[in-house]
Amino acid sequence: MFDWLKNLFKREEEEPDPMKYLIVGLGNIGAKYDNTRHNIGFEVVDALAKAADVSWKVDNLGSIAEFKHRGRTFVMLKPSTYMNLSGKAVRYWLQKKKIEKPNLLVVVDDLNLTFGKQRLRGKGSPGGHNGLKDIDQMTGGNNYARLRIGIGDAFGKGKQVNFVLGEWTSEENEQLPEIITHAADAVKSFGAIGLQHTMSKFNR
Repeated sequence: MFDWLKNLFKREEEEPDPMKYLIVGLGNIGAKYDNTRHNIGFEVVDALAKAADVSWKVDNLGSIAEFKHRGRTFVMLKPSTYMNLSGKAVRYWLQKKKIEKPNLLVVVDDLNLTFGKQRLRGKGSPGGHNGLKDIDQMTGGNNYARLRIGIGDAFGKGKQVNFVLGEWTSEENEQLPEIITHAADAVKSFGAIGLQHTMSKFNR
């Protein structure tokens, strides 16, 4: 009888929590990457942490912060692996927090969208983004939600890396707070009302 109860509790502990979400902001750690286009994922989750008045804790493969919204638990992750190896951190925290892949949302910059345009999708190709490519490889496919935030493509031939790792212009900085707020609201909506409704409400 006791073995049966122990097995029951063990199964319950191992089962994923459908009310828990992993929100991953992609970026590169280090002061030299602050305020760069490639780090807008970090900026969105930082804004969410600030609004919820929660602090980041340095942990395995990244920094973690959690908050609750409408009965859901949002576990936010800023990988410390650098962009191109983000998948290792994502896989670890999905397993650690017992979160299913449908409850994963990755916030990422996108060169293929005009500055400020945002597009939420339930899956998709990496589109040349090495962070998404590594997450695909490490988690077994591209079947997870991603919120792409446009950073534009105002760079000359051979200047893509400098543009992506460059800082926002003064004009972009003026518009950035509204863009980040819109993205943060979309993240909370993803957990509260689901992917499809959030896509209809927030894609622009």
